[in-house]
Order: sequence, then structure tokens, then C-alpha cells
Amino acid sequence: MLTVDFGRFRVKPGERVLDMGCGAGRHAFELYRRGARVVAFDMDADELAGVDTMFKAMRMEGGLPEEAAAETVQGDALELPFPDDHFDKIIASEVLEHIPDDMRAMRELLRVLKPGGQLAVTVPAWLPERVCWALSEDYHTAPGGHIRIYTRAELEAKLKSIGFRVGPHHHAHGLHAPYWWIKCAVGVNNDDHVAAKAYHQILVWDIMKRPLATRLAERVLNPLIGKSVVVYFAKPPATGAAPAPAEETADAV
Repeated sequence: MLTVDFGRFRVKPGERVLDMGCGAGRHAFELYRRGARVVAFDMDADELAGVDTMFKAMRMEGGLPEEAAAETVQGDALELPFPDDHFDKIIASEVLEHIPDDMRAMRELLRVLKPGGQLAVTVPAWLPERVCWALSEDYHTAPGGHIRIYTRAELEAKLKSIGFRVGPHHHAHGLHAPYWWIKCAVGVNNDDHVAAKAYHQILVWDIMKRPLATRLAERVLNPLIGKSVVVYFAKPPATGAAPAPAEETADAV
């Protein structure tokens, strides 16, 4: 289940791309399939072990573009272990809301991104997240959980203040917001509740089958209650270089 829209955030074979806070690796795997030289970065060693296993399985299966390469790196988002101007593109999906010093993490993203490079950031959208916080204290007080709720304007302002150019945005996962509201209402760890189980089955069906009915429903729901907001940014080009506006990644929705 991808949050970043790769029709908007176009990745070319051979580009060096960082998936910062990769988690279970959903975006890293798609980057690898598209021929990127991808670095899956996270603090969680167990998550990275699973990602590395999948990378190896993908290599064994074959069919990847010849430019494709993939590795996992463990570390801290506040001190990325990469040189300045290193990556062509960066994805930071559902990670900044976990980091107390988010501005420092944002500065690190700017540092390691090449001039003219592009950044895709996704965070929980304000309204669906606010409902979750209101319904369940456990949802946002668990260790390592969400410590803030961004408005899109705040997210854009923070990244703009350190030097990024703001590009277009869109929302994603409109079908998932009601699931999390149900989970928060019945208990975030109560996976056996009849309502949570039933809705989860619908989501699995949607992910596996991609039926037209749910695709149309999500298109309608995304701008209203999309669980995530996705914003595309660009690092200004070096002095004297041709401009590469963030708008090249997508049209605003």
C-alpha cells in the first residue's frame, strides 16, 4: 500500500534514493522495482532485517532493471550517515510525526539531498488524526508513537523555512481513516473486535483485488478524510544551474 504517488514523484533507473524511516519497506521495494539505487534507512534493526530479506528475495526472483541496487542502513534521522548532496530523491513517509526534534531531521534531509533534488513527505492528515487522538489516549501515548499532529500549512512552513521549495500535495488512504477510528473506539490493540475484523477484511480485499467500486470510493474520500497528506518539495538548484521547480513532480490536487 503506497502513500507516495509514483506517477507524480517520478524515479528514473539509476537514481540514488533514500527511504528515510522505511519501516517495513513498502516504498523501498517500489523504488527497487523501478530501478533506483535505494537506501532503506531506519532505527529499527528488526524492521531492517525484514526489508533486507525482501531485497534478497527480489534479487533472486530477477526481473529488476539492471541499474537497480538496494541496501539497508540503520541509524538516527537526526544524524544521517551520508555525505552532503548525496541523494537524487528522498522519501520520508509517516516518520516526522514520531520525531521530537523534527526540524533537525528536516535539516538533515536538506543536507543529504542534491541541489535540484526532490523530496516527498507524508504525515497523518490533521482531521483523521485529530479524531483518533480524541477517541483513544493509547493511540498517541504508546512509546514511539505519534507526538504531534501536523496541519499541511505547518508542515510546508517548516520545510520552507529551512530552504525547501514547496510543491503540490494530495491526500491518500481515504478508506483507511474509518478503520483507525473503529480501532481507537474499541481499543487500538483489540484486533478481534467484530467491527475491526470486518473492516480489516474489506481493506485486505481492496488491497488485493483493487475493485473499481473501492477505487472510486477512495478518490471521493481522499480529499475529505484521507488518512495521509503527501507534499512534494524540491531543494533549490545550485547557483547558476537551471531551475527545477517542485511542480515538476505533480499537478496540485
